[in-house]
Amino acid sequence: MKLADLNPTALPPEAEAKAASQTRAAPGGGKLRFFARSAVAYAYLSPTIILISVLMIIPIAMVVSYSFKDNVIVEDNPVLVGLANYTKVLTDPDFLVALKNTLAFITVSTAAHLVLGLTFALMLNTSLLGEVTKAIFRIIYILPWLFTVAVIAVIWRLLLDPSGVVNYLLTTVGQMQQGVNWLSDPSTALWALTFINIWAGFPFFMISILAGLQGISSDLYEAASVDGAGAVRQFFNVTIPQLRPVLISMAVLDLIWTSQQFALIWMTTGGGPLNATEMLSTYTYKQAFSSYEFATASASAVIVLLLSLVLAFFYVRLQKER
Repeated sequence: MKLADLNPTALPPEAEAKAASQTRAAPGGGKLRFFARSAVAYAYLSPTIILISVLMIIPIAMVVSYSFKDNVIVEDNPVLVGLANYTKVLTDPDFLVALKNTLAFITVSTAAHLVLGLTFALMLNTSLLGEVTKAIFRIIYILPWLFTVAVIAVIWRLLLDPSGVVNYLLTTVGQMQQGVNWLSDPSTALWALTFINIWAGFPFFMISILAGLQGISSDLYEAASVDGAGAVRQFFNVTIPQLRPVLISMAVLDLIWTSQQFALIWMTTGGGPLNATEMLSTYTYKQAFSSYEFATASASAVIVLLLSLVLAFFYVRLQKER
């Protein structure tokens, strides 16, 4: 009796021999197919890899190498000085002032962006306002985000001038005896600049949070209402938990963006007066293009890069957890 008679699904002897031969050849063929697929994938990615290398990796590597040398760019043969530039930067009082101002600037700006963005988003998402009213408010609130940095700087320099609208209103209502030069007074310049940054940046948070609010299912609010939860409990037990991924991601991104703010600071105060609004970005710029200390500027830039990488690490980690 033949094997095919006992088991109808069994292959003929010739077919079994061919299958066994293909099985023995599979490891080598599998590797070839794997490398072929990888080569095709890297071929598609090669333009992006080349652009990233030319525009990011090579410049960063050059700045890092400059930070360990002296007299870079201005002389043909810079001298290797090790960590001397980092020591010089970290012991520079102006750098420490810039670091303190940057921490205050980004912390207050981020907190205010979140609070204002959430507040205005809740107002635009409520059913108490009509659609026409919401549309008008949307246009008004989104205006600061549409202006360029140069326009924002000009507007607020005029508004905060000693003879500007802000001082006129405050003196008219009796809150001040005389006008204040908000951006030229060391005691008010940093907070005036922070206020401008908050005003210019909160619409983006409002739009992002409003999108998150409109994505929350109404069933959750109905279930909470059936359980007897009022508006406050629904806000803390439904709205905030549902918005938590959006709020955390926006907060981390804002910390990164605000720490890199340069144009607004330079166009309004230039880091002054008396270093009152000096930030890490303006400090680095001045070291490079005012003092021509490119090595010191490179060391400062590397320190800023490391701080930004810490924030980027937390952002990527949060995204993976989602």
